[in-house]
Amino acid sequence: MSQTLYRFKDEAISIHVEAYFENGNLIVSGYDIGKTVEEYWGDSDYEYDTILSAEVVHKLAFILNVPHQEEAVLSALVGRFNTNSCYSEFQTFLDDNEIVYSGSSWA
Repeated sequence: MSQTLYRFKDEAISIHVEAYFENGNLIVSGYDIGKTVEEYWGDSDYEYDTILSAEVVHKLAFILNVPHQEEAVLSALVGRFNTNSCYSEFQTFLDDNEIVYSGSSWA
């Protein structure tokens, strides 16, 4: 089950950011494609993800004040991180709350 955090599309760019669980790990991933991306990155698509291990998801749930259940965590993320800057806001939130994560990006 995945939840869309943000989706946008026009003639210059298409953006999709989603959150989902895989093997107990929380993954927030995004995909940008289009002319704007090519102008900025030199490639027409840009992908990125942030991964929280199953061991730290409980801390995220506690800080979000929701039960440590996948559906509850995803719903809280949708309610809190749902704008064009949701991906960077989520990482800032993790940093501010000292929640360990890994991530990657590629164009």
